Amino acid sequence: MDRFEAMRSLVASVDGGSLSAASRSLGVPLPTVSRRVSDLEAHLGAQLVVRTSRKLILTDVGHAFVATCRRVLDELDQAERAATGEYRTPRGDLLITAPVMFGRLHVEPVVLDFLNDFAEINVRLRLADYIVDLVENQVDLAIRIGQLPDSSLVATRLGAVRWITCASPAYLAERGIPQSLADLDQHDCISFDRLYSTDSWTFQKGTEIVAVPFSPRFAVNTATGALDAALAGAGIARVLSYQAAGAIADGRLVPVMEDYQLEPLPVHLVHAGQTIVPLKLRAFTDFAIPRLKSGLRAVEQTLDHKGLA
Repeated sequence: MDRFEAMRSLVASVDGGSLSAASRSLGVPLPTVSRRVSDLEAHLGAQLVVRTSRKLILTDVGHAFVATCRRVLDELDQAERAATGEYRTPRGDLLITAPVMFGRLHVEPVVLDFLNDFAEINVRLRLADYIVDLVENQVDLAIRIGQLPDSSLVATRLGAVRWITCASPAYLAERGIPQSLADLDQHDCISFDRLYSTDSWTFQKGTEIVAVPFSPRFAVNTATGALDAALAGAGIARVLSYQAAGAIADGRLVPVMEDYQLEPLPVHLVHAGQTIVPLKLRAFTDFAIPRLKSGLRAVEQTLDHKGLA
């Protein structure tokens, strides 16, 4: 008995609802399909399906075994494709997701350089300030900012970013520089409400995490909008370091509340775990990871140069 062929016959019978349907889909005589399933049951010493005049019904043992068969056959198919050369040349489509501003500033330039080097790979880059489910949306790679939950995802740490509280020099000259958490109550605050609640900001005071409530003078759902408002002198904004680094470096924004910074947030590139990693995905990770790491190091070096170590 060829166990792989027997498993294919069983799975095809279950998918088609009958041995006859499996015979048609596999192009194999009906008696052959029936014999394969029976031989498999005899080999296992267990009944996998209940045959009725109209359909097949899986037993409890059959349900578990068919799920295993699907996984084994999928891995076998991947191995065969790899052996025949499908995975030898990077080609195909990649779907990548990232937060909007991080994607625009850091991921898109890397993708464009990558496309110049890999003519047979196409990339779709989706930018969104929310978590996209990789499996459900068939996403190949994603940038995740923050602590990762336990999962089956394969993650590569790229670096870290931190929250920066900042305002324009003109605003601070007119309203003063807040020195304590309580001082924020006397200032106009700009809320970026796509990432966190609009009614409080969280700071770290020594070992204590403190939530400071406020009523936003201006609320916007993109980091770009919050930065534009801060640059226009509308108030104090709180954004991530990579978002504000350029404006801080050239003096258009000034950090405040530096004694109350939270711990940095890790940045990861993640993808779903696979037995055999497609070469298109491996090619992109090999190309992108060192460049993305370098970009995040440059952000930190910019802030360190401004005394924000």
